[in-house]
Amino acid sequence: MSEKIVGAHIDGGSQNAARTAASQLLSATDIWSGAPSPAPKPTPVPPPASPPVPVAQAPAPIEIAIKAAPAAPVQPRSQQWPPRKLSLALQGGGTFAAFTWGVLERLLEEPSIEIDTISGASAGAINALLLACGLAEGGREAARARLNRFWIRLMHEASFRSLMLVGGFSPAGSSVAFGPTLRSGQFDPFDLDPLRQALSRDINFATLRDTACPKLLIAATRIRDGQQQIFRNDAITADVALASTCPPLVHCAVEIDGEAYWDGGFGGNPPLIKLAQESTTADLLLVQLTPARDSYVPITLAAIDRRLDQIAANAALNAEIAALEWAQAHAAPSLRLSRIAAEDSVEGLAQRSSTDLGRGFIRLLHRSGREAAERWLGQGAVGTEAQRALTAEPVLA
Repeated sequence: MSEKIVGAHIDGGSQNAARTAASQLLSATDIWSGAPSPAPKPTPVPPPASPPVPVAQAPAPIEIAIKAAPAAPVQPRSQQWPPRKLSLALQGGGTFAAFTWGVLERLLEEPSIEIDTISGASAGAINALLLACGLAEGGREAARARLNRFWIRLMHEASFRSLMLVGGFSPAGSSVAFGPTLRSGQFDPFDLDPLRQALSRDINFATLRDTACPKLLIAATRIRDGQQQIFRNDAITADVALASTCPPLVHCAVEIDGEAYWDGGFGGNPPLIKLAQESTTADLLLVQLTPARDSYVPITLAAIDRRLDQIAANAALNAEIAALEWAQAHAAPSLRLSRIAAEDSVEGLAQRSSTDLGRGFIRLLHRSGREAAERWLGQGAVGTEAQRALTAEPVLA
């Protein structure tokens, strides 16, 4: 089931003003330290004592005028659904990203929705690049065809290189699969050059600098200090795409301008705060691939590794959602975050492997993504009624 978390929404110039306020708040505030402590209230001064009134004298009637404080202006809520302009946050997750393929394909069939900014990490970055490149070169149909061509080729190749292209190996999982003696950079049977060629076959990186291209925020993890590095359109190359999808224990780190990088999913999977800061729309859609819930307690080494990988992949995302929730409550009520989660549409996803390249599984994910996007697009009437019942502080589930 897809989720729509609705805050107050502003159209036109008011929306841009609200976005600016949200950006300023997120940029200037240390969001990880929580809300600032309120200033201490001044000690009330007792009023001077009234002079004694003679007992025999009846008190004159006193009229007390109570003036209500003016209410804070309520920002108008937009009834527009689906939104006219939308920014996308695409999570990575190996072959689970075929679910995102289905979501994007359905969104591209809606001519009223304009794609503004796209953030992505790992396999989410690949989907973001395919989408943006197609839109810049030939519009919606070209983007749809480009995504379709990439994923169908991935299914038919079903190779180790295909998994490397979408970051299909977790760090711990790679260690289990290839043994404790594995040394990064010594095990890469295809090396990086064929991987660059495979990416360049489907992505025209020069097109990403075109003014018609949506704004891109592609994440990689800087090894030197563990910080997230965001690459924007003018800096995105095949090396950046490889860095964002680089499994540390499978192929060597990717060096860009003297810095070494690993998979972008470690620092932000996908980047949400930067997306909110740099979008020109208040509507954000998160496509979450990695399952957050699992009713089974793992006992085998492989199952434990899989669950640990799922928890780690969502940790940074949960922190960024909490930061946006704080911003919504304090200064950015127009921000509207929706989420489509793959685990709500694919039964038992937490027990499946993100390295599964089986055609049946990939097509199941693609079909489920389309259906989930269809439900999300169609919940406008329900969302409008629910919107009226919301409090001023919406909850990000």
